[in-house]
Amino acid sequence: MDIAVTGASGLIGTALTRSLAAQGHRVLRLVRSAGGGTDTVRWDPAAGTIDAAGLEGVDAVIHLAGEGIGEKRWSAEQKERIRTSRTLGTALIASTLAGLQTPPKVLLSGSASGFYGDTGDRVVDETAPAGSDYLASVCVDWEAAAAPAVEAGIRTAFLRTGIVLTPDGGALGKQLPFFKLGAGGRAGKGTQWMSWISMDDEIAATEFLLTAEVSGPVNLVAPNPATNAEFTKALGRAVHRPTTIIPMAGPRLLFGKELADSLLLTSTRVAPAVLTAAGFTFGQPDLDGALRSVLAA
Repeated sequence: MDIAVTGASGLIGTALTRSLAAQGHRVLRLVRSAGGGTDTVRWDPAAGTIDAAGLEGVDAVIHLAGEGIGEKRWSAEQKERIRTSRTLGTALIASTLAGLQTPPKVLLSGSASGFYGDTGDRVVDETAPAGSDYLASVCVDWEAAAAPAVEAGIRTAFLRTGIVLTPDGGALGKQLPFFKLGAGGRAGKGTQWMSWISMDDEIAATEFLLTAEVSGPVNLVAPNPATNAEFTKALGRAVHRPTTIIPMAGPRLLFGKELADSLLLTSTRVAPAVLTAAGFTFGQPDLDGALRSVLAA
């Protein structure tokens, strides 16, 4: 297949493009800078420009680009960058694909399990409504921006990804050094749920959706979410170190209260109902095994 990928240099995009290429697919990376080579397509979401001809005839597009959620404190300006980096890029991709003479058969467009907001102990699947917090509103706008592709009849699936477990970055990458020093611990009461997925399963599920006849929201999370306390203990076991309790004053000072509380205290207990019903098999469905696997890689 000829597969175009945005966000190809990001945490998930890097692993995904490597896997797709290893399987013999031709990967076209959407890039902002010139001189990227023959397997690149120029685009600039902020300017609303894209080399549409470079996408003519591709079989699929996987759209992962967007400003990092937890990279900087949430000032009003940063929150707007997070939102617009998703909505403008998605709208540009969707409208461009809809106008092609030979559009792709499928668009896999990024989203997040944060769509559901704080669900407490309640298990939610893809039929649940959106939450009411900032990240939920970003996800709603993010997915809505893909409307031109949906209306053009392109099979469009929204990848509502949870916490991706990899030592290379993301939440686990940030926590790992502290846990290896024996300074890692649970946040708050530890009763908040964390919906996670191993990087291997994130990539495998995305590749599965390239050909599975699935559209609409798809929760990319493992079938066994864990509470923050359970996750803390499992990670401590994986690195053979004791764990403690993290006073929230530290993260709030570092990242600001809204970002710290959103990332560490929000409870999101999400089920991968659509993936399971479509026949996807998780390679790492349990937390202990997943952590052992990703940390051994």
